[in-house]
Order: sequence, then structure tokens, then C-alpha cells
Amino acid sequence: MADETSIKVSAATRDRLAALAAEHGTTIRSLVEELAEGQPTRAEYEERAAQARAELASLLGAAPSAEAEAKARGLLERLGANQDSAAA
Repeated sequence: MADETSIKVSAATRDRLAALAAEHGTTIRSLVEELAEGQPTRAEYEERAAQARAELASLLGAAPSAEAEAKARGLLERLGANQDSAAA
């Protein structure tokens, strides 16, 4: 058996996790593992950003400026916000 540990959450959170797991036909353990594996860490985001910059530089001959990156980040945030509000 793999290394295991436990986490402490409130009874209300445990009950919510159990309900969510049941709705998805899985276990609390699998639900929490999927959440942890599906959310990139800050370091993973930074690595992806560096890879994207390198790819753009190889395609365009130069990396995007800090201003261009900020504009793109703002656009993506707005698109994400619009997507979140559309899903609600």
C-alpha cells in the first residue's frame, strides 16, 4: 500500500465531500486526489509560462514584452470570469 496520511476537516466539510463524491460515483479520497492533481502549483504555472515564452520566441523570433504578457493575462482573466458567470 502506498504511503498514506489523513487530513482533518470539519464534519460539515466531510459531509459535503461525501455528497460530492457520491454524486460523481467516486470516493472522498479519489475526489481529493483529483483536486490536488488537477490544480497546478505556482511553480508549475511558472514552468508552463516559461515554456510558452520559449515557444513564442522560437516561432516569432522574440519573446513577448512584459506589456503584451500583461494584456494577454488580463484577457484570459476576463474570459475566465465570463465563463464562470455563464456557468452560474
